[in-house]
Amino acid sequence: MSTEAFSTAVGQARDLLRWRSPLRTELWAARITAGLEPAQVRPFLGELAADGGPEARLTLVALAAVDAGRSSPLRDASDSPDVAAAMVGDVEATTVAGAEVYAEAARGLAGTLAGWVRRMGRVTCEGAWYGKADPYGEQVLAVLSFRYENGKEPHVLVVGIDQPHGGLAVDALVEEVKFLDDLGLAAAEPGTVAGRILDAFELGDRIMGAEVADTLAGVRPLAITRARSVPGLVRGASDDTVARFRDLPEVPGAREAFEKLAEFVGDRPLWWSPQRVSAFLTSWLPREAILSEAAVAAMPEVVRAWSRFSGDHPAVLRQIDEDAPRLPALMADDSLAGLGKRIAQNRL
Repeated sequence: MSTEAFSTAVGQARDLLRWRSPLRTELWAARITAGLEPAQVRPFLGELAADGGPEARLTLVALAAVDAGRSSPLRDASDSPDVAAAMVGDVEATTVAGAEVYAEAARGLAGTLAGWVRRMGRVTCEGAWYGKADPYGEQVLAVLSFRYENGKEPHVLVVGIDQPHGGLAVDALVEEVKFLDDLGLAAAEPGTVAGRILDAFELGDRIMGAEVADTLAGVRPLAITRARSVPGLVRGASDDTVARFRDLPEVPGAREAFEKLAEFVGDRPLWWSPQRVSAFLTSWLPREAILSEAAVAAMPEVVRAWSRFSGDHPAVLRQIDEDAPRLPALMADDSLAGLGKRIAQNRL
């Protein structure tokens, strides 16, 4: 007896065979993959393989396409001469693990369907962009643009990456290229942006209970596959925003002050909000930093210069005006020093 998941998939696949859209089909398959519990995968694939109809075959091929980034790329069905055996093979008996289960279940099937099916997963990355999603950079956007090998269905993958909680992926979507028009993002190296997307998903996998958008799970399989298809992939890439800062005030102690600011912003320099400014001036510096009197005196102007470089938002500048006058007294208060600072002071 057919399961509800199988019946639903076959019904939707029937419509997709008429639409003849690789992108629409891949997005659909990603949602199916996201909705399957690990224990459901093999029985579901086995049911599709046993059915053998065009809708079931399309489903198997599409599932393999969106998981190609975690296994071998989708190949033409002509690689396997025994199509009938592939359609009814015992999926439960296969020894491949994880995403390779999808590839094994779809082996030899793409060539039994219309030509457009074989274009799934065969995309070229045409560009990348990276930048703030909001004025304060509490979320950044990593964007990759793709086009299928026949030049059709251009689309962009947009991944929202949270900054206050370490840089995990919190949302993702696939849109038309014109979606970029209003984002105001800077062009970037595709391999670096793709690496940041994979880093963000990997971090999210390690954090239990992270708050993410409801839509993320349904796009995640395709997003990972697309990112892994980008040539020249760079993992753990540093952000060059600090290196591009050229407006250091010409006052004594400015360089020393900026070195501490750069240490504080770390690998998330685009995030610069009133709350983060206040945390830096009133909490982090007194707890962590050992500074000369010149650097303490220069710090407000250094922070203002960085704030102008980071968007020149009035709320940020007002926060500096509110907190900066307290900095000398806070830096002089030894009770605020953290353990690391105290040990360093004793060594000095």
